This record gives sequence, structure tokens and C-alpha cells, in this order.
Amino acid sequence: MKKTPLLNVALSRLIASLGHGDKVVIGDAGLPVPPGVELIDLALTHGIPDFVSTLKVVLSEMQVESHVLAEEILEKQPAALTTLDALQAEGALGTRTMVSHEQFKILSRQARAIIRTGECSPYCNIVLIAGVTF
Repeated sequence: MKKTPLLNVALSRLIASLGHGDKVVIGDAGLPVPPGVELIDLALTHGIPDFVSTLKVVLSEMQVESHVLAEEILEKQPAALTTLDALQAEGALGTRTMVSHEQFKILSRQARAIIRTGECSPYCNIVLIAGVTF
């Protein structure tokens, strides 16, 4: 049995296979998944699992060099933004880049996978860019 918080087989496999610079998207329930990008669908119902819980579990195993958010998250100010700011301040998310939501969706085409949550707050989406541990 694993000792870390991440128990999902598909997520463990994904994170173990990442190389430097690979992109992983954690998205809300409404984020479109481009054709050809793997979908790891965790959504059960509205809010379950939520964006923040999913992000924290992924961060327990993934080394992140930087991340990308949609500019619109600053306008909507969902509760998750406070956690994102705190995680960035702790160094868990590396540097931040802001793009429009349309650019975010284009960027998601480059993702190794999109992790769909049950989050129903607008713009609770993040691109995590893998770093290295050495």
C-alpha cells in the first residue's frame, strides 16, 4: 500500500511518467477536453472532488516548476484563489503565468492529461508544468 496521499492509479501512473516541462491540467467540471488529450475524470457530482483537494493531492507527488492560470480567475475571485496564492507563496507551484481563458484552452491541447474535478466554480483550472527534483 502506498504511503503518500495519492491512491488513484491513473494519477499515480501519470505523475510517475512525467518529464521536465510536461503539462498537466487540473480542471473544473466544465473545462473542455481537447481531442487526443487523456482525460482522468474524477468528477462524481457538483463539488466532489473539489479543485483544491485534488490539487493538493497531486502536489503531494508532483514536482512543479511553474503554473498557468486564466486571467478571468482574478475577476471572479473563487475561494480557491486564496489557496493558489498561498501555495505559490510556499513555493509549491513555482512561477505563475496568466493568460486569457481562450489561450488557456489552447494551451491545454499540449497537456499530457486533463484531470477533471467536480468543481463548479468558474475558472478553477490550472496548468501544472513539471519540474525536476534535482
